[in-house]
Amino acid sequence: MKIYLDICCFNRPFDDQSQLRIKLESEAKLAIQENIRSDKYILIWSYMLDYENQKCPFPERRDQISKWRAYAMEDIEEDEALINSAKLIGQTGIKKMDALHIASAIKGNADYFLTTDDMILKRASLIANIEITDPIGFIKEVYL
Repeated sequence: MKIYLDICCFNRPFDDQSQLRIKLESEAKLAIQENIRSDKYILIWSYMLDYENQKCPFPERRDQISKWRAYAMEDIEEDEALINSAKLIGQTGIKKMDALHIASAIKGNADYFLTTDDMILKRASLIANIEITDPIGFIKEVYL
């Protein structure tokens, strides 16, 4: 199974863990990462993850997230088809950078796009060709 985690998903364990939702999403995301390490899931990476991670002002976060690139079996680069796909996705109201992430996941034939972004999750049903959910939803769907 191929999965794509967006940058907010990668950052979730660094967020304020005193909030129950954040703690649960972090635990689910960490379990997913363990399954990536053990080759149960295939991680898709993209130029957008590199771009957004480089903008992070916290060196520790940047370094920890960038290490996940080594686990990726595919690294998606921008091309005209990806840009066109992102433009169509953007017509649903999803922000440009988020649309580029989703288009990258679709180009990589990911089965799941994982995010903790509420705006993306609210519009997930408008996006074809990929299942969009949060880490908890993924765990519920795949494990239960």
